[in-house]
Amino acid sequence: MESENGLNPQILIQLTTMRMPFGKYKGYILCDLPEPYLVWFHQKGFPEGKLGMLLHTLYEIKLNGLEYILKPLRR
Repeated sequence: MESENGLNPQILIQLTTMRMPFGKYKGYILCDLPEPYLVWFHQKGFPEGKLGMLLHTLYEIKLNGLEYILKPLRR
């Protein structure tokens, strides 16, 4: 299921609930990761699998100034 903007709402929920499993920001909720960290991943390569897809999606959201779509989903 996709919303009118083409994003799967389940992905957005995961961005506001899933925690970073490793690295400098281990334990941070994904949507709280700083933009420079996401830019670093963009330059070096996102991890494989679901985490990489989520981080890439978050990178695009932050790059395009769309963080507001995540605010209503925060707990």
